[in-house]
Amino acid sequence: MDILKIFVVDDNELYSKMAQHHLSLNPDNEVEVFRGGKECLDNLYKKPNLIFLDYSLPQMSGIEILRKIKETHPEIPVIIVSGQEDVSTAVNLLKEGAYDYIVKDENAKERMWNASNHVRENARLRDELDKLREEVNQKYDFSNIKGNSQAIKNVFKLIEKAAQTNITVSVTGETGTGKELVAKAIHYNSKFHKKSLVAVNIAAIPHDLLESELFGHEKGAFTGAINKRIGKFEEANGGTIFLDEIGEMDLQLQAKLLRVLQEKEVTRIGSNQPIKINARIIVATHRNLAEEVKAGNFREDLYYRLLGLPIELPPLRERENDIVLLAKYFVDDFARENKMGKIQITPEAQKKMMNYRWPGNVRELKAVMELAAVMADDGKIEERNINFNSTSSMDNLITEETTLKDYTARIIQHFLDKYDRNVVKVAKKLDIGKSTIYRMIKNDELTI
Repeated sequence: MDILKIFVVDDNELYSKMAQHHLSLNPDNEVEVFRGGKECLDNLYKKPNLIFLDYSLPQMSGIEILRKIKETHPEIPVIIVSGQEDVSTAVNLLKEGAYDYIVKDENAKERMWNASNHVRENARLRDELDKLREEVNQKYDFSNIKGNSQAIKNVFKLIEKAAQTNITVSVTGETGTGKELVAKAIHYNSKFHKKSLVAVNIAAIPHDLLESELFGHEKGAFTGAINKRIGKFEEANGGTIFLDEIGEMDLQLQAKLLRVLQEKEVTRIGSNQPIKINARIIVATHRNLAEEVKAGNFREDLYYRLLGLPIELPPLRERENDIVLLAKYFVDDFARENKMGKIQITPEAQKKMMNYRWPGNVRELKAVMELAAVMADDGKIEERNINFNSTSSMDNLITEETTLKDYTARIIQHFLDKYDRNVVKVAKKLDIGKSTIYRMIKNDELTI
């Protein structure tokens, strides 16, 4: 919660000003003073987070005002402030729904201050709980993985099959295709969902620290091991461990991982005591592990141990009209988070997106659409708002195995996109004939 809106309702001008000044010492408090009950009730549309209400007000008593507030806004905490200490009155007010009862004595300012802080903390905890509930509801649904294409529907079918058993799952696909989302969808829809999903990015951890990170260590096992450490496999016991970028693991550690998978137990560094573990294994990589095995970079026995149920995520360029569907989802989500109102994507902007090959896949699309939403005018994303800043389109071209004809088409398409479909300019840049480009457009090998 950023701002705590506080109403002070008191006909004593001196006391209400004192309360307003004292509570406003916290810059995150927004304090408004009212002299009577009707004035307070008329302003409840402002949705205060807390009301300090004087018990003895003219025209309408504190208990009458309290009842009217609770009739329409039962969620607002109301603290009664009284000049007299009367236990029976305080008890009756609490029964009527008052949050607290404060006597106007030398401790009143401190109690009002503490009460406002307590309400703020409770509101923060409620916000966190609401967010957690929302996250859990999202996690138990495949809706985090968006798409209607046949390619992504095939992925959904495999996720459903994986979630029904404890089979090891290997997720492959280009960078940015959503491999971790698949791991989450499997875990949170499986029998392991009551325990943790522990994600480890192998590529992000230095090789000399990875063994300790995965299997743990005892105090004094090596220089710097000042405390015992529980490894990720132990942490995931009863749940799921997700080993992302498994292809980056060195051969020595691969051998130790193989033993853990075979024996279903880990031994912390510096210990001889094996610890039994029962965790669902999901691995992911953007590499072709079969090729890595042939090259001697990955153990063949570990490869077959991890293969399990393979799920290959299609690149975004092969997902038909999912590009526009995902783009609209990212824009709507970004606009909602930033209170920007409804934002539309014009047909020209959609066409520009469809003609791009998205080397960064879904991750790149999300970044491009969020920037486009920021740059949009009048709630419309125009073609000029779609900016492709990635250099990977050409840099990574030769990493994909395809035909020379396809390479040629993709290179020409890249420059057509770059130079706004100016065929003459592209022909000069690439030193080819205009007729070649026009012929390829006619044969649907290029889009313009």
